[in-house]
Amino acid sequence: MLNESRRRAYLTAMQVVTWLPRTELPFAAPSRPELLVVPEPPAAPVMAPPVAQVAAVPSKPAERPKIEVPRPSVTPRAASKPVAEADTAPVVAKVVPLPTPRFALQLLRAGRCLVLVELPTGGAFQSRDPAYLLLKDMLRAAGLPDSPQIIGEPIRWPLLRRGNVDQGPEAAREFVQGFLMARLEDIECACLWLIGLPAVRFAGQANAEAYHRDLDIEGLGCVWALPGLELLMDEPHRKADVWQAMRRLMARWKPINE
Repeated sequence: MLNESRRRAYLTAMQVVTWLPRTELPFAAPSRPELLVVPEPPAAPVMAPPVAQVAAVPSKPAERPKIEVPRPSVTPRAASKPVAEADTAPVVAKVVPLPTPRFALQLLRAGRCLVLVELPTGGAFQSRDPAYLLLKDMLRAAGLPDSPQIIGEPIRWPLLRRGNVDQGPEAAREFVQGFLMARLEDIECACLWLIGLPAVRFAGQANAEAYHRDLDIEGLGCVWALPGLELLMDEPHRKADVWQAMRRLMARWKPINE
């Protein structure tokens, strides 16, 4: 049998703090009554129901109702223009430059008249050219010297073959008229004959509808518009109109005593 001291040593070695024998042990110390009371297990804490936990969570503030605010359209302004405004918008026309005119003119003096005549071939008149012979016949019929005096070099247009100088119709008109005005300052002229469409257009500021008519051009005085020499040779019936107009105008350059 184990005595009390040895028994406690065994229990301590086995890390037994409290023990209770089933029967009374010999040589054992009397038992303490408080050790025989078995304490009741502590009551388990009462858990709150899940609903209470949910209620404890702070609720989110109620959302305000959304109000749709109209915003301006992203459509370009040009597309939103009224139809009437779009229809009345000015249309910019593309300016097409006029072609450079090409011609050759010769100024002649016959009595009291100056003759600006188109050179049919572009070159100076030759004594046996058919166009020059027709011109001599016209001067003779008008009572003027049939051997006209050449004044200056022929006017050839365009003046320059290259470069950026304006050589359009307006520039050609200004040049031809300026050339004639300079000559009229030194030469007496009762009537200026314009023979050929280039002469009529760039000196008389007229067109083919002015043939056989006398015009009054500022700075040039009395002007008589005539078809070109080649046109008169190709269409001989036009000579009758020339003769009728000549008879009406002869008084301008013929002496009064004739």
